[in-house]
Amino acid sequence: MSDHTHSSAERPLWPSVWRGFRRKCPNCGSGPMLKSYLKVRDTCTVCREELSHHRADDGPAYLTILIVGHIMAPALHMAFTRWRPDPLVLFTVFAIGSVGLSLYLLPRLKGAIVGFQWARHLHGFSQGT
Repeated sequence: MSDHTHSSAERPLWPSVWRGFRRKCPNCGSGPMLKSYLKVRDTCTVCREELSHHRADDGPAYLTILIVGHIMAPALHMAFTRWRPDPLVLFTVFAIGSVGLSLYLLPRLKGAIVGFQWARHLHGFSQGT
């Protein structure tokens, strides 16, 4: 699976998404997909798979907001009703938690979306390399 045989054939969806979530090339799984925090490399440094076709756009940000909101809102409610902490403490803990979780998830979800697009031959990924 580390060669270019997948470029025009059926590509496995979940392994590609998982590789992308790990911020690795969806083709070989070992080359780094990102060259900075959110910038996708034009090609994989290991297998030379073309990655410049991706169109992640706002998808990673929307998914990050969705996931962080669904985790932090119930946690905030539970913490408030169970322990009744001082409002400043509650705000500080959940602000840091929300920002930290967002910063952790954003590049991983971008990688997962690029992996999904690669596996489904979307946005120019169907062209052979």
